[in-house]
Amino acid sequence: MSGHARDRRSRTSRGAAVVHAAAAVLAATALAATAVRGVDQPAAAVSFGLLVAVGEAVRVRLPGSNHPVGPLAVSAALGYALLGEIGGSRAGHGVLQVVAVTVAATLLGMLPHLHRGPPPGADRYVRRLLTVAFAAACFQPLHAVVDATGPSGPLHVLLMITVLGLSAGCDAVVGAVLASARHGWAFAPQLRDRLRAVFGVVPALAATGAVLALAVGGLGLRALPLCWGPLLLVQFALRRYAHVRATYRQTIASLARATEVAGCTPHGHARRVAALSRAMARELRLAEPELTVLEYAALMHDIGQLSLVDPLAGGATEQLEESERRRIALLGGAVVRQTGVPAEVALVVERQADPWREQPLTARVVRVANAYEELAAAQHSASGPLRVLERMRLGGAQEYDPRVVEALARVVADGNTDPVASSFG
Repeated sequence: MSGHARDRRSRTSRGAAVVHAAAAVLAATALAATAVRGVDQPAAAVSFGLLVAVGEAVRVRLPGSNHPVGPLAVSAALGYALLGEIGGSRAGHGVLQVVAVTVAATLLGMLPHLHRGPPPGADRYVRRLLTVAFAAACFQPLHAVVDATGPSGPLHVLLMITVLGLSAGCDAVVGAVLASARHGWAFAPQLRDRLRAVFGVVPALAATGAVLALAVGGLGLRALPLCWGPLLLVQFALRRYAHVRATYRQTIASLARATEVAGCTPHGHARRVAALSRAMARELRLAEPELTVLEYAALMHDIGQLSLVDPLAGGATEQLEESERRRIALLGGAVVRQTGVPAEVALVVERQADPWREQPLTARVVRVANAYEELAAAQHSASGPLRVLERMRLGGAQEYDPRVVEALARVVADGNTDPVASSFG
């Protein structure tokens, strides 16, 4: 790794450390303040805390993600942050108590998982803590003002919707900052992907938290058990979805390994091309949906070789005539179309051997990643990768998109491939 890459990695790591330190200070302050002053309305704190703990205990690991998710815990924590009334009477807890209950309940919910090893990473807990603290800091003082001005029905709902929207933006910003700092990825596309998620699952989590707060505000704490059942069913449905997605990804991984098992390509070639392709796509600021298509296509980019009567030496296609490369690519696309994966994946596989000016960007990335992997594998010295890069740069105008080659050079210099692709290992 070059000195410039080490400096960049060091700066981004410091950025993540600053965010984590801020969350740790907030959590410690909230716990200490709550311990000194005592818990206001302990029944409400315990009820919401138990819901957060249960949500954390039944968290789900989605395929392709290095960290599990706990939507029930997030909704419960947001519900407590937005709790302005309990059975028609004003709630007495403040921002620091919201943070303290969220932290304590999350730690309690983590206990059943400790036998499996250390926690899977602090980023998601930091995001949850800062987002819930932001929601409480916005809602609690303003709700007191709205409540003091008279009937707060419509104003209460309007305030809640506004705070939820701002909290979703806060979560997107914190998530983008942490992702950029953790992996050295560009901030803008990370923020864009997370803001897009605001129109996906985020509204469901936010609405669930709002419903919890409104139900308790009107009916009191006895409304919580009525909400727990449907929420747990949603969590169960998410587990089923995760199982289906895991099966789908395992099918993709099996297809990717088929060329290795048949002796058409070297062991691990498809996974290395997929990891390199994702890292390059991050440098090129591709959006998350494009990254998924790219990863699947990179894993199956050589599947057309299964149709060949005589295997290629080392599975290398870069040394073939253009017409032969295109034939193999079209054969691969035909196979991929039979697997049920999205048509965009098959299109990338089919177009990877076309002239680069006629290719979609995702196909250009796969072509460059595959070429680098094949050419570098043929080198037997430490300077081999540098010679391969120089060769690809010199022939870039004719064979490869120069912009993609430069993205490859940055990835190689940083020594940074996308860890998401390791889920296929």
